[in-house]
Amino acid sequence: MILSLRATAAAAVLAVCAFAVSGCGAPTGLGDGGAAPPVAAQPTPQPLWPNWTEGARKRPAPAGKQPPPAPLANGPEVPKAGLAAVDPYEVLRADPRTKALGHREKIHRPGQPGIRPPVLRDLTGDGSPELILAADLESGRTVMAVYTARDGKVVPVLYTAGKQLAVETVGTDLVVRSSSDDGAEQAVRYRWDGARLESVSDIRTYKRDESEAVAPEDGP
Repeated sequence: MILSLRATAAAAVLAVCAFAVSGCGAPTGLGDGGAAPPVAAQPTPQPLWPNWTEGARKRPAPAGKQPPPAPLANGPEVPKAGLAAVDPYEVLRADPRTKALGHREKIHRPGQPGIRPPVLRDLTGDGSPELILAADLESGRTVMAVYTARDGKVVPVLYTAGKQLAVETVGTDLVVRSSSDDGAEQAVRYRWDGARLESVSDIRTYKRDESEAVAPEDGP
């Protein structure tokens, strides 16, 4: 009798274990989803003229409505090497808006008038860089123009001006940072729309005037 009871108990234990094992293999709604997809690195701002980035605190003048981009009538031919092989001074003199700047000297640091070093950046995403030119004037204003190449011709795609512009690229976007006389800091972001560089954001921020801060009341 005792042996029979022990056999029955052992059978029950084996049945419970078998149920537990089979339960472990049952779907629970949770499973291995595989390796997590890699996180794409976000582009970081890349200043075009680092020496001019710090202390640029003036707002650029509104560019206004841009005319349909057309090749410069008297612009230089663009060879197979692209805009890197084009004389930037020829481009400036061929553009009616920058013609007067075409004879200024090149500069390598802020604080004096002249033409900043030309910069090449791919702003259209086609693998060929655009030509970015800027001139600092005696008045403290800066004129900036961007050119692309199309069918061997130089095409202006952006023109803007303002006080002490600081410019950088974020991916293929062009960001112009500045500030206005009322103390507002501004960042205008331009993006290629297939024909020209168009503004996609215009953010103005204001710093709090510490002189207007309310002093805490004295305690009892």
